[in-house]
Amino acid sequence: MAKLMNTLAPTLLCADIGGSHMRIAQVTPDLHLVERRQIATPRHDLTLFVDAFSQMVHQSPVGIEAIHLSLAGLQAPVTSECNAANIPCISGIALAPLLSQKLGMTVRIANDADCFALAEARAGAGMGHDNVFGIILGTGVGGGLVQNGRLIVGRQGLTGEWGHGPLLRSGDRDYPYLACGCGQSGCLDTIGGARGLEKFHFWRCEETRSSREIMTGWLSGEPSCQRTMEGYIDLLSDALAIMINVTGASCVPAGGGLSTVDDLIEALDRAVRKKCLCKTATPIIVKAKLGNDAGLIGASYL
Repeated sequence: MAKLMNTLAPTLLCADIGGSHMRIAQVTPDLHLVERRQIATPRHDLTLFVDAFSQMVHQSPVGIEAIHLSLAGLQAPVTSECNAANIPCISGIALAPLLSQKLGMTVRIANDADCFALAEARAGAGMGHDNVFGIILGTGVGGGLVQNGRLIVGRQGLTGEWGHGPLLRSGDRDYPYLACGCGQSGCLDTIGGARGLEKFHFWRCEETRSSREIMTGWLSGEPSCQRTMEGYIDLLSDALAIMINVTGASCVPAGGGLSTVDDLIEALDRAVRKKCLCKTATPIIVKAKLGNDAGLIGASYL
């Protein structure tokens, strides 16, 4: 990756911790990522989690003064307690103070979607825009809001969660009313991510297809997949248009597995620009530029 200029004082270690893997890299003052390592995430044992992370840190060169983490979960701003559905061993744990004491250095943690949005706003697709709303279209949907280069962090660490809240209603003929992992029902997240798209396709067309197969069928003109994708794009663009109207975002970088389908991003953008109040001929929903490094780069800005 090309060097991304910035003015960081100490040399950092940044980590991107998800339910499957921990990735770590040394970040130089000009945001060059070196000394990359990756291991499987110990999800169910806190001691194993802390030990595994500590071992990766200790393998790094000397002179590291701080560690910044992009986490697939939330950290409460006041208590530092984490909530990570896919990493149950750290849920309810004040992870930053625990790691800081273990390693003897400063530890900062932020949500992975927030880190993604911050990276894309400062060094990616959102450069030059005052208001950037970064979205994740992956297994589920997530987001982060950056205004004037500053990450907006709301109550209990919650900001940009456009996938949650009862958007759909029981008895709707066009969309299923499904239980969501957040405890509510009818959230956009039940349909908006890859697993949700698969459930939506089965509900609408009674076909068991993977999200990749649905996308391929849509692009090749299969009627059932086209029917599913028509409803999917319509619903997601409704929600995104509201988010743009509320936040004033002029750029919405999209990351996650589904965002790799260029036709989907272009279709969402066309639909959104028809629905939001501020009319523009310039694309708003755009493909993210930093790829898998966005979490690590965004963490370096914390």
